[in-house]
Amino acid sequence: MEFLLCVLGAVMVVEGIPYFAMPQRVKAVMREILGMPDSSLRILGLALMAGGLVLVWLARR
Repeated sequence: MEFLLCVLGAVMVVEGIPYFAMPQRVKAVMREILGMPDSSLRILGLALMAGGLVLVWLARR
């Protein structure tokens, strides 16, 4: 459980960096995302999840 909380905390730090460092660019990217079809977003999400699982697998190996 302690490891999970550390990982979630690290993810929150990394995810917060763009919002702190370049909020205007984040807003522009969000506007672009709103125009993307759902299928493209699903493929992107699947690719990110698969990449994340591979990284976790490599790190825990």
